[in-house]
Amino acid sequence: MQKPLDNAELDAALENVCQAGMPGVFAEVRAGDDVWRGAAGVADVETGRPVTADLRHRVGSITKTFTAAAVLRQVENGEIGLDTPIGHYLPRLVPGERGDAITVRMLLDHTSGLAEYLPYAYPSLSAFPDLAKTGPESFDDHRFTRFDPVDLIGMGVAAPAVGTPGGTPGLYSNTGYLLLGQLLEHVTGTAAEKHITRDVIERAGLRDTGFPEGAHVDGPHSRLYESWFGMIDPPRDYSVFDMSWVGPAAALVSTVADLNRFFRLLHAGEIVSRTSLEQMRRTVRVISQEGKLIDYGLGLHPVEAPGQARFWGHGGTVWGGGALAAIRADGERQLAVGMNLQRWNRLDTAGAPQPHAIDRALAAFQQVAMYG
Repeated sequence: MQKPLDNAELDAALENVCQAGMPGVFAEVRAGDDVWRGAAGVADVETGRPVTADLRHRVGSITKTFTAAAVLRQVENGEIGLDTPIGHYLPRLVPGERGDAITVRMLLDHTSGLAEYLPYAYPSLSAFPDLAKTGPESFDDHRFTRFDPVDLIGMGVAAPAVGTPGGTPGLYSNTGYLLLGQLLEHVTGTAAEKHITRDVIERAGLRDTGFPEGAHVDGPHSRLYESWFGMIDPPRDYSVFDMSWVGPAAALVSTVADLNRFFRLLHAGEIVSRTSLEQMRRTVRVISQEGKLIDYGLGLHPVEAPGQARFWGHGGTVWGGGALAAIRADGERQLAVGMNLQRWNRLDTAGAPQPHAIDRALAAFQQVAMYG
């Protein structure tokens, strides 16, 4: 039996996230036809402007689910083979034996063995993910840098491999999703962002979702505060930032309502076929950017608590902004949440992020939202 939403409990749990130190947080939770939307805190710490549940927001790597859906639709059309080597389509970008060994599926589930380009594009992150040896200096240097995805891919391909093609655990990497963007452009003749917009976003009827053309977010939105593990104190606003450094891997702007609509339609087989959805839910073991071992499918991963029902979705972070969207396996409960502070944890002497009250408060809100 579907457990109804407790609005007061959800309001209180969201407010607790702000009390723990988050400037602003907003969310939409759905249980069947029952919908709750809430917001707590501020969108601008200087003016005190409040956050609202309808704000447009940078959703980071949730973009990967949209890109994966666009690729699966081309698989259904016969234009892309899931187990075809990427070198068959893009031999200049991934040449030689690796191009012959790395398949489209491996790019989607992060088992290609290709390195993450991020430390090469942002020099101060050269030790990433060794956080104690990184710094935030490159953020300001590249606020308005317009990156070419081919150059970024080249950085990842030229870097030492992080695994063998198809080997597990894989390593979460944006390089593969930039390659998938180039693959979409190759087979459709249209830039990836424009194709994803037409074939996925517009197909789903998402009115407040899209790829920004410049460094600004159009429409009402929050400032985005980056702390980089206490190295930026007080946290600095990076809501104005050119997102060409991630493109079809993490550049999307959306709302919590649009995210829930997208995952609802995806789950119902209205974006890709149910056969394709089954492929998206076939998981392998992957090491996340946080160094944790997770299950990951084709642009989707399970979100669950021990002994509780499984949800499917994706999380995302950019400089200053974070989001999570997930839908229960039976389609009867959903959560989408956005927040405007990132990397709030300080580092211990070993360079590992220390637990923070925000972590506990977010986990408690997620528990209430997903399970009641």
